[in-house]
Amino acid sequence: MMNQYTGQSSKLLKLIILALMGSISMVLMLLNFPLPMLPQYLKVDFSEIPALIAAILFTPLAGVIVEGLKNTLYLIYTGAADPVGVVANFAAGVLFVVPAAMVYHKFKSTKSLVSGIVASSVIMAAGMSVLNYFLILPAYSWFMGWETMSANVKWITILAGILPFNAIKGIIIGALFVPLFIKLKPWIEQKSVRSSKAA
Repeated sequence: MMNQYTGQSSKLLKLIILALMGSISMVLMLLNFPLPMLPQYLKVDFSEIPALIAAILFTPLAGVIVEGLKNTLYLIYTGAADPVGVVANFAAGVLFVVPAAMVYHKFKSTKSLVSGIVASSVIMAAGMSVLNYFLILPAYSWFMGWETMSANVKWITILAGILPFNAIKGIIIGALFVPLFIKLKPWIEQKSVRSSKAA
């Protein structure tokens, strides 16, 4: 009986942490800023950091859940003013958080986290370029009532804006997250051990 109660309390704590991380992530999503020399509509925020913490603390799926919560809350808060942007943000977040967490969980070291974040930055930049070409930019054109973008215009938009933006965004988030992780590492390792025992 004791193990059952311990397992239930552990699951409840996990749900509370995920909900809290999703809420913090949504607030951070609102605190965004553009990068110089890049299109103004591409804005950096730090909302991937809580999702990355959740993915490292629990599993990569936990990071996906936080990304989903963040974007759902943002969609509700903004009244679904930009659903295409929300879907794009979710896709970018998943492409960044999941590979970094997978590499970390395999080796469980700061070095593996850095390697994972570098890999995630490349995956996010490449993945979002492909998604923008085939899905996101056409969806934006349809949603905004614009003329369909030609292949040439899409490539220019991606190479001059979307590709460098996502690469730089990954570097910025990684540069902030690694020192934060080093400070939180003892707590994260302690929580991870407890989670595995409860499971």
